[in-house]
Amino acid sequence: MGYKIKDVLRAKLALDDGTVIEGYGFGFPTRTTGEVVFNTGMVGYTESLTDPSYRGQILCFTYPLIGNYGVSDYAVRDEHGLPVGFESESLQVSGVVVQEVCATPNHWASKMSLDEWLRLGKVPGIYGIDTRELTKRIRVHGVMMGTLEVAENPSSDDALLESLRSSQQYGEINFVKEVSVKQPIEYGAGDKVVVLIDCGVKLSIIRELIQRGMKVIRAPYNISTDEVLKYHPDGVLISNGPGDPKRCTETIKTVQDLFRKDVPMLGICLGTQILALALGGDTFKLKYGHRGQNKPCVVAEGRRGYVTSQNHGYAIDPKSLSGTGLRPWFVNADDKTGEGLRHENGRCISVQFHPEASPGPYDTRYIFDEFDRILKEGSL
Repeated sequence: MGYKIKDVLRAKLALDDGTVIEGYGFGFPTRTTGEVVFNTGMVGYTESLTDPSYRGQILCFTYPLIGNYGVSDYAVRDEHGLPVGFESESLQVSGVVVQEVCATPNHWASKMSLDEWLRLGKVPGIYGIDTRELTKRIRVHGVMMGTLEVAENPSSDDALLESLRSSQQYGEINFVKEVSVKQPIEYGAGDKVVVLIDCGVKLSIIRELIQRGMKVIRAPYNISTDEVLKYHPDGVLISNGPGDPKRCTETIKTVQDLFRKDVPMLGICLGTQILALALGGDTFKLKYGHRGQNKPCVVAEGRRGYVTSQNHGYAIDPKSLSGTGLRPWFVNADDKTGEGLRHENGRCISVQFHPEASPGPYDTRYIFDEFDRILKEGSL
């Protein structure tokens, strides 16, 4: 265990199936509860840990070494005033699970270690465990709730399991309310106005819109239709975010009204689920979700394939789309679930994956160009 960090603590992770995993603790010493999920990405841990879509979740990285290039400074901003290398202004996960955590990162932009960053953000972590075995357990059992405790002397297994049994389930909480902005924020100075309904937006999505000459109005998740229309938007983007899309009732109602008013829309991740629900479709929870940077998708009824970045635990039921006007656009090559929709009117498109990547491949950045073209020229 030559990679132990300074002031080593103990840690335990208790799972819904009764399993208790012991390891070493890092980050902030505390107890937390969340849905345990895994991500197969090899890089991009700062982007992943600040992705609001992970709110309420304990994230297990399958790549064996995390933290080797450290954590950069939030003060480093791009020309739009957005932090470089982060997808929000703070850590979003409830806890972190890794096999090996690097105590001595080496990168010219690094300002602190992963351990120091988690301590500052009050997020606990566990390392020195078999993350492959944990991932296999999740794939068999499905995602499950877990309680993670980091302390000098963690609680007994029975105490942790009892705490877990009394905790609220992930799907019962409206996490979107926690991560959305409270008041509108404006970005860019382009000639096209896009109202971005913030359900937990990644900052790279805002960056992609600004780079295409758009003025972005980042609005709260519960913005009303009338408030959206006051901005005279050329289009609306419904963002990614955490939790069960069916809990976003206010957003669903607004999107439904905007569709009736023929406003062009782009949905990303949670946004595509909200769009489907608004138009009469249905969603369901995946067994263990799609979280990683190398997820293959193919164009529906076509042969072209793309490697995509994904982070979602819910999907759209394709059988529910009959009569909605929505048509499959992309399909996941692994399990054949839907990864994108477009409406027959040509003015509403959506993708379940992340075209902005961050982290991940930029194969599908052109989705933003398609949206831009719709704003300029009309329907697809």
